[in-house]
Amino acid sequence: MSQKVVVTCAITGGSSAVLAKHPDIPKTPSQIADAALEAAKAGAAVVHIHVRDPETGAPSNRLDLYEQVVKKLRDAATDVVINLTCGMDGELAFESLDPVKLSKASTLKNPVGRCAQAIKLQPELATLDCGTMNFGQTLYVARMSDLREMATLMRDAGVKPELECFDLGHIENAKTLIREGKIDGPPLFQFCLGTGYGAPAVPIAMQAMRDILPSGAIWGGFGCGADEMPVVAQLVALGGHVRVGLEDNIYLRRGVLASNAQLVENALGIIERMGASVATPAEARKMLGVVKRG
Repeated sequence: MSQKVVVTCAITGGSSAVLAKHPDIPKTPSQIADAALEAAKAGAAVVHIHVRDPETGAPSNRLDLYEQVVKKLRDAATDVVINLTCGMDGELAFESLDPVKLSKASTLKNPVGRCAQAIKLQPELATLDCGTMNFGQTLYVARMSDLREMATLMRDAGVKPELECFDLGHIENAKTLIREGKIDGPPLFQFCLGTGYGAPAVPIAMQAMRDILPSGAIWGGFGCGADEMPVVAQLVALGGHVRVGLEDNIYLRRGVLASNAQLVENALGIIERMGASVATPAEARKMLGVVKRG
């Protein structure tokens, strides 16, 4: 069992739509931290953290909420690797185009506002979404100038960017950052598949994305909804790492709601049946080129 696979669990995500479908989506900082600890106990080496408004469950990017989650994880003396999202507060929506009028639904902030939690809390990892993209009628804005500034801010804080790529062009954007010296050490890529707004969760897309990575890159990915577990198997077969969790899929099987720990356990079963083994947090840090923080 020579292949070591790093399992990430994405605990709660930034979608409002799941709230009506899953009554136990973690909402408060305490619930999010507890779910992360359960996922770590189940075998996740990395936990990917979004936060939500504790009262409404709505997606949030408040620094004080991240602080509470990170403090509880660090106080628990867990060895799990902490990965904070920096993909919030990047949305642009329009009420009209003639004349151009922004909608109140727009959340777009400058790069410092979008990655303040990484700068202040210094987790081992933080996500960097590597391209502007459509999410229905909403645009997620990631200009090259934004990416350069966010990558620099993360590097200066000692945080390794997880380069989230929803399509082939995003990998090219990330490669530009690497050539310009904005990314230290071996780059870490995450393929975001089956979201409905980028690359589909099919083997040919995964292989194409893998094949254009720069030499020495570390990479993994995830699939959404019903694609989550099939993608685990396909990624392992291609030599990648995997992500599961309620951010990407809320079902254990058809009609049965899942917990984060159950999704991690399912992923571990697939990985081990394929002859690979699951990396511990310490092994994951060595593979990713990061050191324990906090």
